[in-house]
Amino acid sequence: MSSPSDDDGRGESSNQRLDRNWQDMLQELRVMQTGIQILTGFLLTLPFQSRFAELDRVQVIVYLCLVCLSALITALVLASVNLHRVLFGLKVKATLVGHTAALIRTTIALVGLVLAGTAWLVFDLVVSRTAGLIVLGSVLVVVVLLWVVYPLAVRRRALRHGS
Repeated sequence: MSSPSDDDGRGESSNQRLDRNWQDMLQELRVMQTGIQILTGFLLTLPFQSRFAELDRVQVIVYLCLVCLSALITALVLASVNLHRVLFGLKVKATLVGHTAALIRTTIALVGLVLAGTAWLVFDLVVSRTAGLIVLGSVLVVVVLLWVVYPLAVRRRALRHGS
């Protein structure tokens, strides 16, 4: 729910704010859905490549984990749509927005893992296990910096300067 301190000068009601937030979340979900569909498609084509038979046990396990994570991400993105269907017309938009926000945060975290894991798999296959581990760590660091540290720093600065 919004409080008087939530007024950002738009002159919108609580319901209008919830509707706007829901629309913003739908846009975020569309972007994530497209990205994860492309990544999932890439992962699903790998077993049909001739070199797939050369994967060692670790690579196969990581690959299968990546496919499962990718499927889970797809389910999470679609969960928001299903949640909307179930809650539609019940006048509980705040519940919908709150739960969708949590689903989006979880989805973003899992996308980071799939990106890093996929980069690891490619570098492990093409270069070496050590290169794969370096890339894995590097991608995870970049993801944490861009998706956690940077947004929190921008938020803190915006709150401090009021802009």
